[in-house]
Amino acid sequence: MVDLTGKVAIVTGAARGQGEAEARLLAARGAKVVVTDLLADEGARVAASIGAAARFVRHDVSDAGDWAAVVEVAVREFGGVHVLVNNAGILWTKPILEETAEGLDRILKVNLFGAFHGIQAVAPSMRAAGGGSIVNISSLAGLQGIPGHAAYGSSKWAMRGLTKTAALELGEYGIRVNSVHPGAVDTPMIGNRFTRGAGNFPTVPLRRVGEPEDVGELVVFLASDESSWITGTEFVIDGGSMAGIVPPVRG
Repeated sequence: MVDLTGKVAIVTGAARGQGEAEARLLAARGAKVVVTDLLADEGARVAASIGAAARFVRHDVSDAGDWAAVVEVAVREFGGVHVLVNNAGILWTKPILEETAEGLDRILKVNLFGAFHGIQAVAPSMRAAGGGSIVNISSLAGLQGIPGHAAYGSSKWAMRGLTKTAALELGEYGIRVNSVHPGAVDTPMIGNRFTRGAGNFPTVPLRRVGEPEDVGELVVFLASDESSWITGTEFVIDGGSMAGIVPPVRG
């Protein structure tokens, strides 16, 4: 089992869904975790249920000032920052001819600028610690075009480029930066609209929708020293969706 004892992680958008699973798994493997979200009641409950290894900070990822406060809590309470999971994001679908500049701006401020501010905020602490791991949660929509995803897809493709540039610039300080690209994962952000369980998702080779813990386990690996020579890389976790066309179910 991966051991994260001695590491301090910040997980954004951790009040529910994928971020909550990531925060819980990081703590279960020994990390101290700063749980952040705009959903204050839910986020506080997550941190409280994790226990002494967690703190909650209400956090607007699009606000650089909020980021400074989050890092200050991590340093004051736990001694530094070794892991950042840029998980917070917003999503809606809309045809490109119906999307607005205001809508694009809103998604970019959260999904892209949130990650950008986060990288800038944690890099000094990570550099002082001799290194760290930044995990940017992108999407399959950051690897391929998907109808209705003009704004969301743009933000996730941009996060992919940000990841590679940050990996190149921060590598000399021992800071690794990777992106994770989930497929369909059953979370509140998409309305928990999938039926979980094997065999319930015939368009995916593994025949099931993803669960938040599936992504969380990958994040734990990337946070750990077991991935110490991995940076600037895109990790697809999608049950095989990107592999190609799924053959018909055999009778």
